[in-house]
Amino acid sequence: QKGETVKKMREESGARINISEGSCPERIVTITGPTDAIFKAFSMIALKFEEDINASMTNSTVTSKPPVTLRLVVPASQCGSLIGKGGSKIKEIRESTGAQVQVAGDMLPNSTERAVTISGTPDAIIQCVKQICVVMLESPPKGATIPYRPKPASAPIIFAGGQAFTIQGQYAIPHPDLTKLHQLAMQHPPFTPLGQTTPGFPGLDATTPTSSHELTIPNDLIGCIIGRQGSKINEIRQMSGAQIKIANATEGSAERQVTITGSPANISLAQYLINAR
Repeated sequence: QKGETVKKMREESGARINISEGSCPERIVTITGPTDAIFKAFSMIALKFEEDINASMTNSTVTSKPPVTLRLVVPASQCGSLIGKGGSKIKEIRESTGAQVQVAGDMLPNSTERAVTISGTPDAIIQCVKQICVVMLESPPKGATIPYRPKPASAPIIFAGGQAFTIQGQYAIPHPDLTKLHQLAMQHPPFTPLGQTTPGFPGLDATTPTSSHELTIPNDLIGCIIGRQGSKINEIRQMSGAQIKIANATEGSAERQVTITGSPANISLAQYLINAR
């Protein structure tokens, strides 16, 4: 309540604990201080997470207890030392602490930092953080680090049946202000939706004219859109209701052509989901 928990953690650990602002789906907790203060703060956080897990299990039918999981944000230039030659260091940390440790392959958006996920019992996590801190002290970051800053969740917008909706999770919420704007825009050609010759936006019914939209996507990003054995692209197809074709790689080109076909609302939703990936 009112920051009491974090205040108590600051006082008892002697570490500086800073929490990034709250308008984002993720927040970053920065812990600064001597190593023993950092371990103290981390142990309090891990125990707090475990308390939350226990509380959420009291009325649930789940039989096995999920592990405590923390995501650390680590400069990419230090991840090599953390992984070690041929994965030797990370293997040693896993074996000696009993915690699961995974270093993300990609950098976090618009930063030079990577996510390191650790999970296990609070005790395993604290031991694991100790070892990670040792590695980070022994091999400081090289070059400049661009820190990861979570972006506020900007809800995507789709237009259907002359109305504007914002997408929140799996739901489309009607948005009256945007609807007014949208209707105004529709009364004044040349605001014609892409691929349509007549103004006006039909609803999501069977008579909706379909159009096609082309995107080019860099080869090195296409994998995260397709997903393992096509799992992600199939999910995007299902959620958006659009047809999505990915052209084969052409020799000498660093990009792949993606064609999205469907109603304008389907296309805008598919585009949003692809950009989000």
